[in-house]
Amino acid sequence: MAYAIGAFILALLLTLALASFLTPARWWRRPNVKALAVLAAGTWGIGSLLLALAPEPAAARAASVPAAPAAPVASPAPPVLPTQSTYLVFEDLNLRAAAGIHARRLALVPAGATVTTTGARDGDWWQVRAEFGKRRVDGWVSSLWLRRAEEAHR
Repeated sequence: MAYAIGAFILALLLTLALASFLTPARWWRRPNVKALAVLAAGTWGIGSLLLALAPEPAAARAASVPAAPAAPVASPAPPVLPTQSTYLVFEDLNLRAAAGIHARRLALVPAGATVTTTGARDGDWWQVRAEFGKRRVDGWVSSLWLRRAEEAHR
């Protein structure tokens, strides 16, 4: 922290020195917005440059390094899709050859039909086996359009 404060104090002094040579003297006769803008921008720019170019002192590096590594935080496991679960289609649903909206459409599964998951998934896209009428087709659907068969149809 003291290192950064020192860099910006040095930057302010350098800005004042440069401003006295590079700006009109009338700007400095009395306080004005142009002079304040030159001081603020110059101090920020030069201070940031000094901090970026100068190596950080060893004491500051030692203070920023933790003494002991933190215990790893276990990320929650992604939800496991059961190998076979039955879902109801609540609106007409495109059954696709691969995951994604640009994949070729294999069939249009009508609302009210049931689909069974195979266990394969790619994000929100699940591979399913659809049975409607006398037709049985395997393909990919967006899981956002499915409801568990046990849930009440709304």
